[in-house]
Amino acid sequence: MYDAATFEPAIAGCEFVFLVAAPMMHDIPAGRSKDATEGIVGAMRTILQQCERSKTVRRVIHTGSVVAAAPLKEDGQGFKRFVDESCWTPLNLSYGYASNEVLDAYVSSKTLSEKELLRYNDSPGKAFEVVTLLCGLVGGDTLLPDVPGSIRSVVSPLTGDETWHGGLKFMQALLGAVPLVHVDDVCEAHAFCMERPAPVAGRFLCAAGYPNMRGIVDHYCRKHPELKLRIKEVAGEGVRVQPATDDRSKLVDMGFKYRHGVEEVIDGGVECAKRLGLL
Repeated sequence: MYDAATFEPAIAGCEFVFLVAAPMMHDIPAGRSKDATEGIVGAMRTILQQCERSKTVRRVIHTGSVVAAAPLKEDGQGFKRFVDESCWTPLNLSYGYASNEVLDAYVSSKTLSEKELLRYNDSPGKAFEVVTLLCGLVGGDTLLPDVPGSIRSVVSPLTGDETWHGGLKFMQALLGAVPLVHVDDVCEAHAFCMERPAPVAGRFLCAAGYPNMRGIVDHYCRKHPELKLRIKEVAGEGVRVQPATDDRSKLVDMGFKYRHGVEEVIDGGVECAKRLGLL
């Protein structure tokens, strides 16, 4: 990502370009950029230029994050009534609950890089479309030999891992909920946005549901009583910000169908953690 010029040979001749998520924790090469946000925004700009030069790219599909669409009021006094694609995370606020330099940098880089990408859709004579998928916390299962960080967060009330539990608290404080999506649906959503006839340009929330922390903890108590609840603490008690209608979203209105609901995302994370020895 910090040497985006090397992507040009891979982009040449392509019709569709996927900008998949980079790891939250990574090293910034010395001298390449001031910080992660500057480096990633610059990389987005470079990649868009490469796509234009290719003369073949028709659509760029970016794996974004729901953290860029926080429904916080601009003055920091609570949340808007609903979350939708018009929400942009205000970067001048303190988010509380486990907020730290790493998480704040992640929110900033995801928000500003997405804005940089979407700005291209307003370019005169644009050569292609840009689509951003704002994915919730990804659960379900994994092909990896170790439990991914997102699933570690989902099951943290059961593992007792305070660090990953802090991620849940952070999302609750930032978003007024913990949007969840199954990894299979994330993959299907990317393919859907590639195969869909134009126009598709714009941003799309990608989450099967918007439970709050209390709902997740209550699900563990109800569905998995055999597992000890090691952390009962929740953030944002009583707060749950959702889309205006539970079963509708821009992505669904366009024809996409989620195969996995919230409970399947959580339960899949539990089974994954068991299989890989975390639980």
